[in-house]
Amino acid sequence: MASEKINICVFGASSRNIEASYLDAAYHLGKLMAQRGWTCLNGAGSEGLMRAVSDGVLDAGGEAVGVIPQFMIDNGWHYDRLTRIIATATMHERKHTLAQMSQAVIALPGGCGTMEELLEAITWRQLNLAIKPIVILNTLGYYDHLEAMLNHSIEQGFMKASHHRLWRMASSPAEAIDILEQELSHEAEPTEPKY
Repeated sequence: MASEKINICVFGASSRNIEASYLDAAYHLGKLMAQRGWTCLNGAGSEGLMRAVSDGVLDAGGEAVGVIPQFMIDNGWHYDRLTRIIATATMHERKHTLAQMSQAVIALPGGCGTMEELLEAITWRQLNLAIKPIVILNTLGYYDHLEAMLNHSIEQGFMKASHHRLWRMASSPAEAIDILEQELSHEAEPTEPKY
């Protein structure tokens, strides 16, 4: 795996009205990714955690590739500092492109869009449509309630007990990178069938 080019899809908020600790963690994650030679794929946003992780990667000499619908480019929402921008026709095509290009997913804190992307990635893994590691970076305990909800879903029988392995939680950028290095060092196993 070390000789292969590793592309990591990073989901995260485009909001700028957030605590600086979230931005710092995203920036640090980007630096750590670049130090390992990993390319960051994200939604090409020019604000918030998307920009912070891109800046971390780029400032450390790495590559950051953005995938973004054309209407967002037309509105000037893209980050023109990125190594490369890939324009898509729709939001669905954006997510499909990110999934096809990446070997793993890291979810940073975010709102509805980020959570929708994360839950879709978990669903695809649950259905064995995309068998790749998913790490949730739980900065400041942001995802504690989501983790509790997912565990509650398992407890209530809406998901299988084995499905708690569909994602891994990390409390820091360094832990997220360590988890991914472990996960990428061996081939991911298919998930126990949903049905």
